[in-house]
Formats: sequence, structure tokens, C-alpha cells
Amino acid sequence: MSTPSTLTQDELKTLVGQAALQYVTPGEIVGVGTGSTVNKFIDALASMKDQIRGAVSSSVASTERLRALGIPVFDANEVEALSVYIDGADEIDSRGHMVKGGGAALTREKIVAALARTFVCIADESKRVDVLGRFPLPVEVIPMAAAQIARRFAALGGTATVRMREGAPLVTDNGQHILDVTGLQITDPLAFESDVSQWPGVVTVGVFAHQKASVCLLGTAQGVQTLRY
Repeated sequence: MSTPSTLTQDELKTLVGQAALQYVTPGEIVGVGTGSTVNKFIDALASMKDQIRGAVSSSVASTERLRALGIPVFDANEVEALSVYIDGADEIDSRGHMVKGGGAALTREKIVAALARTFVCIADESKRVDVLGRFPLPVEVIPMAAAQIARRFAALGGTATVRMREGAPLVTDNGQHILDVTGLQITDPLAFESDVSQWPGVVTVGVFAHQKASVCLLGTAQGVQTLRY
């Protein structure tokens, strides 16, 4: 592997994915998120699959990866609580508030995060921000409300566009659409999340402030930095 000062983003993701194993409690079910960084964690988790009962997954893609590695996957309804949920972020601020949903799994991610006592965010240093909003904010919406919700974001100074895939609106694992909103500065993430969550037609807003990170394992040029909130 390269020296720390020349680690690629992919190598940083591998480092934090491996570092997250220390938060997995043997004998328990672990909450597993979605995305390229989480894929590194899932691959690392395979090394201790015989020590855990299994996982609760936040997406079809993660479920398939876990099962391919021989890790049992439980339905969220079968689990009363999780000791830890491990997931990535598109942005994280100095208080552990995050923007998530670049991988379109934000609703299931928030559901699994709400089951967990501890949220461990695994990310590389490029995801750290002073104010949330530089990354386009994902919002899962019921399709018939998309235009109405886009107008509400416009009133806040944001520009909302329907996420497309192969010329048609992307359809989430839940059968809904996603708006990506640019031009926002989210200075009060808790209030913003509470407010937008009440808009008719919003399934989930990609601000994770009520389900914020307890710990962030940040991949940096100097190695993995542990941030606690």
C-alpha cells in the first residue's frame, strides 16, 4: 500500500472500513449502511462473521453483498435495538450532523440508524464541512408531490431537481423519487430536519441531525482520525 501521504481515496475508505470493526460487539447484530465506504466495511466484517449473529441492512445492495459473504441479514422489524450502526456520509459537520442519501438509501438508513444506540460514521476527510449544504441535499419524495416540494425549496433559496437514471426518474428501494437540492446553507440542521420532514409528500430528508453520528472515523493523510460528538 502507498505511504500515508499518498493514500488514494479508495485506500482511505479501506482503512476506515477496517477501523470500524472495533465498534462491532461479538454476539450481536450490527446495523450496516450503504455506499462505497460501507462496502469496504462489509468486506472487513466478513473476517469476523462467525463472531456476530448477523446484520440489519439499509439497502438491497448492501443486503446482497452481506449475504454473498455469508453474513445473515435480519429484517429491521425482527430487531428491537442495535448496539451500533455503521454508515458513511456525504457531509459531516463539527457536531456530527450529516447529509446522507447520495446512494439513494437515506430512508432505510435513517430507519436503521434510529434502532442503534451508537452511530459510527466512516468517511474520508473530503466529507468534513463547516456548514452542511455544499453536497446536493437528497430528499426522498412521493412522486406526485415533487413539484410542490421543489417550489418550497425554491422559497428557501434552493434548486431542486429530480434525480435521473438512464433517462427516467430514479426509483428508490421504496418505490419513490429523490430530489437533489443545491444552493442551501443548513446552519441549524436539527430545526431544518424537523421542518422539512413535516412537508406533505416528503418521505425522508437527507439531513441526519436527530440521528447524528456519535463517532466519526475519518480517513486522513495521517491515517484514521477518531472524532467523538
